[in-house]
Amino acid sequence: MTDRGPMSGLLVADFSRVLAGPLATMMMADLGATVIKVERPGEGDDTRRWGPPWTPRSSSYFEGVNRGKRSIALDLTDPADREAATELVRRADVLVENFRPGVLARYGLDHEQATELNPRLVYASISGFGSAAGADLPGYDFVVQAAGGLMSITGAADGDPMKVGVALIDVITGKDALIGILAALRQRDRTGRGQHVEVNLLTSLLGGLANQISGYLTTGEAPVRMGNRHPSIAPYETLRCEDGLLAVAVGTDTQFRRFAAELGLHGIADDPRFATNAARVEHRADLVDLLEGALSARTAGDWQRRLTAAGIACSRVNDIPAAIDYATELGLSPLLHVGDDHPPQVRPPITFSDTAATAPTPPPDLDEHGDALRAWLRSADPGPIPPQSSPTAS
Repeated sequence: MTDRGPMSGLLVADFSRVLAGPLATMMMADLGATVIKVERPGEGDDTRRWGPPWTPRSSSYFEGVNRGKRSIALDLTDPADREAATELVRRADVLVENFRPGVLARYGLDHEQATELNPRLVYASISGFGSAAGADLPGYDFVVQAAGGLMSITGAADGDPMKVGVALIDVITGKDALIGILAALRQRDRTGRGQHVEVNLLTSLLGGLANQISGYLTTGEAPVRMGNRHPSIAPYETLRCEDGLLAVAVGTDTQFRRFAAELGLHGIADDPRFATNAARVEHRADLVDLLEGALSARTAGDWQRRLTAAGIACSRVNDIPAAIDYATELGLSPLLHVGDDHPPQVRPPITFSDTAATAPTPPPDLDEHGDALRAWLRSADPGPIPPQSSPTAS
């Protein structure tokens, strides 16, 4: 097994801020790339100030998507700093940015000018609403959840539309950006040239609507809020037990027969109202009454253990601490440590059979590596980037 990540040897110029771009570049750092985060002097990434919660060094928001990077503060209106940024672009394999259209062009760093500097550069742009009619619209995850229809299908059927409890569209878009970057790097292996990768929050959201949007395109009927229920499968929802809710996912008729037997509801799998999934969806209200009547005899935890042993997918509705504990119980080692003065972080979600995980370094202080990086960028014969110290990680 090698101790070098699969993206080792690649240099990433990270001109992005907030969540989608920094998440994509942090994943590249996790995969072994060298990521240089370019920030505004005196201020840095907006999320350094997005708190509480605060860590001893920054905000938890910033720290959650910026480990493994080096920070340099550059004022692009300053000629010397602009030259340093330009030299970074000349040397980079990948550039990631989420400025409004036209901003980087003022400094000679938009895609066209960057490609003239470095034809091998993979240039990734992340926006809220694309580069056409929506180019000037500010892109915030919450607004895109509203504009893109996600809120219309989230929440109780008789309640207001609700946002998802995390900036999920930023996360999806960041992962889409990384997919595009990796594909463009593969193409560069064949052609020797980079290209422009563009992703936007709205399109990533629409792609993430999956069966909900395909259902609309099939029927012409807009999906509606159903709380925790699934529009096409039953039972696939939360059901009330003696002490709380149990999430149950029964995807086949065979699973339903086994589920009903575990609940002591013998015979309902042969009832025409419940014998097939389509029938169960049609008669969901009657089905839920029967199921919850049986489930009320035990706690959600008791049912989870019993039904899991029977091969039925289910879980208590955990809070985040319980979710971390559950992942730990399953041997997934969900957390890692990046050094003193920094809280634990979630371990990268990808593992490889032949590549060890890159030892993570802490999220950087603003301009923490600025002096060393400026010297490296001024050097005519730069050699390798100055090494970044790694904390003891576990």
